[in-house]
Amino acid sequence: MANPWRGDVAVVIDGERLAARLTLGALAELEEDLGESSLLALVERFESNRFSTRDVLALLNAGLRGGGHVIDPERLQSGDFEGGPMAAAKAAAELLARAFVVPS
Repeated sequence: MANPWRGDVAVVIDGERLAARLTLGALAELEEDLGESSLLALVERFESNRFSTRDVLALLNAGLRGGGHVIDPERLQSGDFEGGPMAAAKAAAELLARAFVVPS
């Protein structure tokens, strides 16, 4: 079950509902994986709509790891995301937002 107070975002891949969360370790790996010098730079990529599909997959992968799920990269790349690519991108953006904002 996704808990927004913990920063969780629900992601449904191939019909399986998973809770994703960006932990501090996952964020550090994400900076390195995406070649960003800071988290702010990564957030700015999403806010300015300069993100790529690779960015979305990297964010989802980091979030799923942070949520305790080890997903085969092949499954992540070829999986059926409920809601399609736009829902996957929205979930990635929500992961970033929830990592830094307490829900109201």
